[in-house]
Amino acid sequence: VQLEESGGGLVQAGGSLRLSCAASGRSIFSIVAMGWYRQAPGKQRELVGTITSGGSTKYADSVKGRFTISRDNAKNTMFLQMNSLEPEDTAVYYCYGKVRSPYGRDDDYWGQGTQVTVSS
Repeated sequence: VQLEESGGGLVQAGGSLRLSCAASGRSIFSIVAMGWYRQAPGKQRELVGTITSGGSTKYADSVKGRFTISRDNAKNTMFLQMNSLEPEDTAVYYCYGKVRSPYGRDDDYWGQGTQVTVSS
């Protein structure tokens, strides 16, 4: 199973970006949950938000009202719409997925990360 992020880049403060995370692989029966994490230079990786297969979402307080997570279950793809970006949002953003195999086993997978840089 592979998770691949896309959509990162450089944006000015107040701008928007949309990240995508596509899961692929023959061992995917379903994706139980997906999420976004981020890691800024010199800081620990932190949770941005999660989404269940049913579409329930949770967000970190720092991004509530600005970021929105959605997913397309048919395409095993998750999105992160980021609005009103702030320089403090600068980080490498990682996609996470809890994937259930056809045999009923759940495993955690991570993407390689995509850089988001917000200039002031």
